[in-house]
Amino acid sequence: MLDNYPNQFKLVFKNFPLPNQKFAHKAATAALAAHGQGKFWEFHYKIFDNMKDLNDAKIQEIAEELELDMERFNRDMEDPSIQKLIARDIEDGKLADIPGVPTVFINGKLLKQRSLQGIEELIEAELKNEKR
Repeated sequence: MLDNYPNQFKLVFKNFPLPNQKFAHKAATAALAAHGQGKFWEFHYKIFDNMKDLNDAKIQEIAEELELDMERFNRDMEDPSIQKLIARDIEDGKLADIPGVPTVFINGKLLKQRSLQGIEELIEAELKNEKR
């Protein structure tokens, strides 16, 4: 979608680790630690690819596989600013009353039809509203 609407579309990602998923918070922390080395999305995708096997060792394995500076990565995993960012994202999610994850909003409107077609239809509708 970003390629289709390069000047009209901005992607904002928020973390909302679910408390009933044991490694969700640690996974969010790890992805943000990877972000410091320009590898957020790569780490994010690997987390989801390995969701059933996620544990401390798997997080370290992913970081090594992505050739992160492991000393920096592990230091960033303990960075209080990352924890503050995740806490802020969680509060934003609670205020938005999100129904679960992943949740998509377009111009503040909850995407109900969670498909590529649904996303495109809502974007097109919002772009038409802006032109009025």
